[in-house]
Amino acid sequence: MAALPLLRWGASSLLAHSSPTASRRLFSAIRRPPAAAHCEPGSRVMLKGMDYPELEKWVQSQGFRPGQAMMLWKCLYGNNVWAHCPDELAGLNKDLRKMISEDADLKALTVKDIITASDGTRKILFSLEDASVIETVVIPSARGRTTVCVSSQVGCAMNCQFCFTGRMGLRKHLSTAEIVEQAVFARRLFSDEFGSITNVVFMGMGEPLHNVDNVIKASSIMVDEQGLQFSPRKVTVSTSGLVPQIKRFLHESNCDLAVSLNATTDEVRNWIMPINRKYNLDLLLGTLREELRLRPKSIVLFEYVMLAGVNDSVDDAKRLTELVHDIPCKINLISFNPHSGSQFKPTPNEKIIEFRNMLIQSGLTVMVRLSRGDDQMAACGQLGEPGQLPLLRVPEKFLAAL
Repeated sequence: MAALPLLRWGASSLLAHSSPTASRRLFSAIRRPPAAAHCEPGSRVMLKGMDYPELEKWVQSQGFRPGQAMMLWKCLYGNNVWAHCPDELAGLNKDLRKMISEDADLKALTVKDIITASDGTRKILFSLEDASVIETVVIPSARGRTTVCVSSQVGCAMNCQFCFTGRMGLRKHLSTAEIVEQAVFARRLFSDEFGSITNVVFMGMGEPLHNVDNVIKASSIMVDEQGLQFSPRKVTVSTSGLVPQIKRFLHESNCDLAVSLNATTDEVRNWIMPINRKYNLDLLLGTLREELRLRPKSIVLFEYVMLAGVNDSVDDAKRLTELVHDIPCKINLISFNPHSGSQFKPTPNEKIIEFRNMLIQSGLTVMVRLSRGDDQMAACGQLGEPGQLPLLRVPEKFLAAL
């Protein structure tokens, strides 16, 4: 889901309702993800797939000084160069530059198209080596913050019922280089127009923590102080709630975590987010309480897509307050963005405000995310192409709302 600018206000079993085959397919995909792209022996080396220690080791293995590795790293990520070809590696040893041109690749993605929404949001379509297409969104803000929303997979296995990408099915994981390159392209293409690209959110196509190895590595490259230099507090990785991977992320990464919550009961979350059948609300929220005690300065951002008649009642607001009251957090209320095949309707704006006010009165910090890029299918939950995964059976009491 593409992340969007925020307005902030603060204050001092349903398994029977879906195909067993679909459920098995979802959880099987989580257990056995496809292998990410990597370099086979004898093939060209993808430089953006390496972190700095790996790059330094590689440069030294080719007979060059470690200082050349740092110069190469800054050409790839710093100094406003963001090199895409050997000719842009200014200052590098000419023999190293020649070797790179013969044996290495600096570019993991190819721009297929750039679409401009009426509000200035840009959606970049990238082609991968296998002709797959991913989407990245660049969201400028008048307040001096420009966010790039990156994808972590082609498609997604989660089958969240309100998300266009979530119903595509999983095609493949993105490699570390394919993830990092989205942020590099954002700076290369739009820094002159928008100024500094300040924020990264892993809220594009895919479930980031389903591709946890490459996402953790890519995010560490993004926050490297000699490279892209994003602040760890401005790089946010979102998840639908994969509990073991949440634990690992909180132990290994210093970036921020967002959890797509979207319901206050297991009944509703089992339906709209099937991952809840494996990691229910008690387990998910209990894990966050426990892990965040070990990171006393950290908070979690709870994302909550507002679905008319499904999760936007007064009782939902009261339950949400109870669920998260002892977790260091902020709440991000998101207006649902309709798309082809969607069953849901967006909660009216006035009702979103009422819901927000109830949460604020209970002492929570709450933000409302404005839709950006929705006229070009670039908004939250709109990325991707028509899906293959099934719509799940709607619980009877919600039929009227749909």
